Amino acid sequence: MNKHLLLIFLGILFYPILISAKSNVNDVERTGDVLMILIPTIAFSNICFFEENKEGAKQFIKALASTEIITEALKIITHKRRPNGSDYKSFPSGHTSTAFMGAGFIHKRYGLKKSIIPYIGASFVAFSRVYANRHYVEDVFAGAILGVLNSFYFTNRNDYSISLLPKKNAFSFSLSYNFN
Repeated sequence: MNKHLLLIFLGILFYPILISAKSNVNDVERTGDVLMILIPTIAFSNICFFEENKEGAKQFIKALASTEIITEALKIITHKRRPNGSDYKSFPSGHTSTAFMGAGFIHKRYGLKKSIIPYIGASFVAFSRVYANRHYVEDVFAGAILGVLNSFYFTNRNDYSISLLPKKNAFSFSLSYNFN
Protein backbone atom coordinates (compact mmCIF):
# COMPACT_ATOMS: atom_id res chain seq x y z
CA MET A 1 0.00 0.00 0.00
CA ASN A 2 1.25 3.45 -0.89
CA LYS A 3 2.72 5.34 2.09
CA HIS A 4 0.61 8.42 1.38
CA LEU A 5 -2.59 6.38 1.33
CA LEU A 6 -1.54 4.78 4.60
CA LEU A 7 -1.12 8.19 6.24
CA ILE A 8 -4.52 9.33 4.97
CA PHE A 9 -6.05 6.08 6.18
CA LEU A 10 -4.55 6.45 9.66
CA GLY A 11 -5.62 10.08 9.86
CA ILE A 12 -9.21 9.20 9.12
CA LEU A 13 -9.09 6.19 11.42
CA PHE A 14 -8.06 8.31 14.37
CA TYR A 15 -10.12 11.35 13.37
CA PRO A 16 -12.48 11.20 16.39
CA ILE A 17 -9.57 10.92 18.82
CA LEU A 18 -7.66 13.76 17.19
CA ILE A 19 -10.59 16.17 17.31
CA SER A 20 -11.44 15.67 20.95
CA ALA A 21 -11.12 13.22 23.78
CA LYS A 22 -14.92 13.11 23.98
CA SER A 23 -16.02 11.86 20.57
CA ASN A 24 -19.76 11.95 20.14
CA VAL A 25 -21.87 9.40 18.28
CA ASN A 26 -21.95 11.52 15.12
CA ASP A 27 -18.14 11.70 14.91
CA VAL A 28 -17.76 7.95 15.38
CA GLU A 29 -20.55 7.13 12.93
CA ARG A 30 -19.23 9.59 10.32
CA THR A 31 -15.72 8.15 10.60
CA GLY A 32 -17.17 4.65 10.16
CA ASP A 33 -19.03 5.84 7.06
CA VAL A 34 -15.83 7.27 5.57
CA LEU A 35 -13.82 4.13 6.33
CA MET A 36 -16.53 1.92 4.82
CA ILE A 37 -15.91 3.68 1.51
CA LEU A 38 -12.18 4.28 1.91
CA ILE A 39 -11.04 0.68 2.57
CA PRO A 40 -12.49 -0.84 -0.63
CA THR A 41 -11.44 2.26 -2.57
CA ILE A 42 -7.82 1.79 -1.50
CA ALA A 43 -7.98 -1.90 -2.44
CA PHE A 44 -9.44 -1.13 -5.86
CA SER A 45 -7.19 1.85 -6.60
CA ASN A 46 -4.12 -0.27 -5.84
CA ILE A 47 -5.13 -2.68 -8.61
CA CYS A 48 -6.11 -0.01 -11.13
CA PHE A 49 -3.29 2.46 -10.63
CA PHE A 50 -0.32 0.49 -9.32
CA GLU A 51 -0.79 -2.99 -10.76
CA GLU A 52 -2.91 -2.03 -13.79
CA ASN A 53 -4.36 -5.53 -13.54
CA LYS A 54 -7.70 -6.17 -15.27
CA GLU A 55 -8.06 -9.65 -13.78
CA GLY A 56 -7.59 -8.26 -10.27
CA ALA A 57 -10.17 -5.55 -11.00
CA LYS A 58 -12.65 -8.21 -12.14
CA GLN A 59 -12.03 -10.19 -8.95
CA PHE A 60 -12.63 -7.08 -6.86
CA ILE A 61 -15.89 -6.25 -8.68
CA LYS A 62 -17.14 -9.83 -8.24
CA ALA A 63 -16.31 -9.81 -4.52
CA LEU A 64 -17.94 -6.41 -4.00
CA ALA A 65 -21.05 -7.22 -6.05
CA SER A 66 -21.61 -10.57 -4.37
CA THR A 67 -21.11 -9.01 -0.94
CA GLU A 68 -23.66 -6.28 -1.64
CA ILE A 69 -26.22 -8.65 -3.22
CA ILE A 70 -26.00 -11.22 -0.43
CA THR A 71 -26.10 -8.52 2.24
CA GLU A 72 -29.23 -6.92 0.78
CA ALA A 73 -30.91 -10.32 0.25
CA LEU A 74 -30.27 -11.27 3.88
CA LYS A 75 -31.69 -7.94 5.06
CA ILE A 76 -34.92 -8.68 3.16
CA ILE A 77 -35.10 -12.32 4.27
CA THR A 78 -34.35 -11.76 7.95
CA HIS A 79 -36.40 -8.54 8.29
CA LYS A 80 -34.65 -7.79 11.61
CA ARG A 81 -35.45 -4.51 13.34
CA ARG A 82 -32.55 -2.15 14.07
CA PRO A 83 -31.76 -1.35 17.71
CA ASN A 84 -32.86 2.26 17.15
CA GLY A 85 -36.14 1.04 15.62
CA SER A 86 -35.69 3.01 12.36
CA ASP A 87 -36.35 0.08 10.00
CA TYR A 88 -36.09 -3.68 9.53
CA LYS A 89 -32.70 -3.86 7.80
CA SER A 90 -30.43 -4.69 10.71
CA PHE A 91 -29.03 -8.09 9.71
CA PRO A 92 -26.29 -8.14 8.45
CA SER A 93 -24.48 -4.81 8.62
CA GLY A 94 -23.87 -3.55 5.09
CA HIS A 95 -21.22 -1.06 6.21
CA THR A 96 -19.33 -3.83 7.96
CA SER A 97 -19.62 -6.34 5.11
CA THR A 98 -18.32 -3.75 2.62
CA ALA A 99 -15.40 -2.67 4.83
CA PHE A 100 -14.37 -6.25 5.58
CA MET A 101 -14.71 -7.16 1.90
CA GLY A 102 -12.08 -4.51 1.14
CA ALA A 103 -9.80 -5.63 3.99
CA GLY A 104 -10.26 -9.30 3.05
CA PHE A 105 -9.42 -8.49 -0.57
CA ILE A 106 -6.16 -6.83 0.47
CA HIS A 107 -5.41 -9.80 2.75
CA LYS A 108 -5.98 -12.44 0.08
CA ARG A 109 -4.25 -10.52 -2.71
CA TYR A 110 -1.28 -9.02 -0.87
CA GLY A 111 -0.95 -10.98 2.38
CA LEU A 112 -1.87 -10.58 6.03
CA LYS A 113 0.87 -8.07 6.81
CA LYS A 114 -0.54 -5.50 4.37
CA SER A 115 -4.09 -6.05 5.56
CA ILE A 116 -3.63 -5.42 9.29
CA ILE A 117 -4.42 -1.69 9.10
CA PRO A 118 -7.43 -2.22 6.79
CA TYR A 119 -8.73 -4.88 9.22
CA ILE A 120 -8.33 -2.40 12.10
CA GLY A 121 -10.25 0.16 10.06
CA ALA A 122 -12.97 -2.37 9.19
CA SER A 123 -13.21 -3.28 12.87
CA PHE A 124 -13.73 0.40 13.64
CA VAL A 125 -16.55 0.45 11.08
CA ALA A 126 -18.18 -2.48 12.89
CA PHE A 127 -17.71 -0.74 16.23
CA SER A 128 -19.20 2.49 14.87
CA ARG A 129 -22.36 0.70 13.72
CA VAL A 130 -22.98 -0.79 17.16
CA TYR A 131 -21.93 2.42 18.94
CA ALA A 132 -24.37 4.48 16.84
CA ASN A 133 -27.18 2.06 17.74
CA ARG A 134 -27.65 1.01 14.09
CA HIS A 135 -26.77 -2.67 14.57
CA TYR A 136 -26.44 -5.40 17.14
CA VAL A 137 -23.11 -7.17 17.66
CA GLU A 138 -24.31 -10.26 15.75
CA ASP A 139 -25.18 -8.03 12.75
CA VAL A 140 -21.64 -6.67 12.44
CA PHE A 141 -20.10 -10.07 13.15
CA ALA A 142 -22.14 -11.60 10.29
CA GLY A 143 -21.23 -8.68 8.01
CA ALA A 144 -17.54 -9.15 8.72
CA ILE A 145 -17.69 -12.88 7.95
CA LEU A 146 -19.71 -12.27 4.79
CA GLY A 147 -17.29 -9.65 3.48
CA VAL A 148 -14.15 -11.68 4.15
CA LEU A 149 -15.61 -14.91 2.72
CA ASN A 150 -16.64 -13.20 -0.51
CA SER A 151 -13.19 -11.66 -0.91
CA PHE A 152 -11.44 -14.93 -0.25
CA TYR A 153 -13.71 -16.80 -2.66
CA PHE A 154 -13.28 -14.44 -5.63
CA THR A 155 -9.70 -13.21 -5.15
CA ASN A 156 -6.41 -14.76 -6.23
CA ARG A 157 -3.14 -13.90 -4.56
CA ASN A 158 -0.97 -11.46 -6.45
CA ASP A 159 2.18 -13.36 -7.38
CA TYR A 160 4.34 -10.38 -8.14
CA SER A 161 5.17 -7.07 -6.62
CA ILE A 162 6.79 -3.99 -8.02
CA SER A 163 8.27 -1.21 -5.95
CA LEU A 164 9.89 2.06 -6.84
CA LEU A 165 11.48 3.81 -3.88
CA PRO A 166 13.14 7.22 -3.87
CA LYS A 167 16.72 7.22 -2.66
CA LYS A 168 19.16 10.08 -2.27
CA ASN A 169 19.86 11.29 -5.85
CA ALA A 170 18.36 8.08 -7.33
CA PHE A 171 15.51 5.59 -7.36
CA SER A 172 15.51 1.97 -6.28
CA PHE A 173 13.41 -0.38 -8.43
CA SER A 174 12.59 -3.96 -7.55
CA LEU A 175 10.43 -6.65 -9.11
CA SER A 176 9.71 -9.91 -7.34
CA TYR A 177 7.68 -12.95 -8.34
CA ASN A 178 6.34 -15.74 -6.12
CA PHE A 179 6.94 -19.10 -7.87
CA ASN A 180 4.93 -21.13 -5.29
